[in-house]
Amino acid sequence: MKRIACFVASMLFAACAASQYPSKPIRIVVPFPAGSATDTVARILGQSVSVAVGQAVVVDAKPGADGAISAAEVAKAPADGYTLLMATNSPMSAVPALKKNPPYDPVTDFTPITDVGRYTFFLYASANLPAATFQELIAYAKANPGKLAYATGNTTGIVSFAQMNSLAGIEMLHVPYKGEQQGITDVVGGRVQLIWATPTTGLAHVKDGRLRALVTSLKTRSSLLPDVPTIYESGMPQFTIVSWAGLFGPAKLPKDIVDRLNREFHAAMKRPEVMAQMDKQAFALSPSTPEQLGAHVKEQMESYRRILRAAGVQPE
Repeated sequence: MKRIACFVASMLFAACAASQYPSKPIRIVVPFPAGSATDTVARILGQSVSVAVGQAVVVDAKPGADGAISAAEVAKAPADGYTLLMATNSPMSAVPALKKNPPYDPVTDFTPITDVGRYTFFLYASANLPAATFQELIAYAKANPGKLAYATGNTTGIVSFAQMNSLAGIEMLHVPYKGEQQGITDVVGGRVQLIWATPTTGLAHVKDGRLRALVTSLKTRSSLLPDVPTIYESGMPQFTIVSWAGLFGPAKLPKDIVDRLNREFHAAMKRPEVMAQMDKQAFALSPSTPEQLGAHVKEQMESYRRILRAAGVQPE
């Protein structure tokens, strides 16, 4: 009887805690540096949710290891709703495909809360690259195998170049960076020639003429650079890379807390001021149910494995 009473008491305590949630600040861990697109998206949403729930929402940038550092930290955190992960395809899709022994399982070690949205990526080129269009880039790379170098600041860049190079039949030197900002700096300086990156880090350099945007990765042109064609318009309709973000908690997050977070983040994503700020980032909001996000994680993880193996990239 005593054991049953303790069990009932613990269940009542958990239910009470969930009903009072949140009673202290919420921390959202992001896998890229402060100022990155993911950090910016998390801060915009966090500020809106903070006002609504009456508690601070703190964004904690923990870059490194393609997002695996931040994801592993959240996977080990208490399942109480106070430590969340603004994950992207880097830790949830690419790390499991690139690593033989990833430090977590994207399906079993996390609780999906809501899809958040899709990033716009541009293929940026150094202003001194002797190719002004995507077609000219491919032709130049074919005529000069191994002469061009490309930067990557995240796994979207890694996988995008892997698929692009495989489809085009070209060879270029890969120079990895910790984040987009560092890679963009070297492309602007001409030390490397190309990078797939977001408008957050590249748009200003296009405006001042220090970078060229050759194509965008989305199916439609971006309103930020409407003269820049899509990669599909430019002769590569087989390109399939989509960069996404979603909100997760540790495994076994109580359903009441998941539901509350889902409602609050959905409400934030519908607020006009939030939508306007996301438009400036060329970030397309796509709220979902937890179940839809969970299914998306599984589909994307398998998609990345297929793309990387087709490109000859093997897990390390």
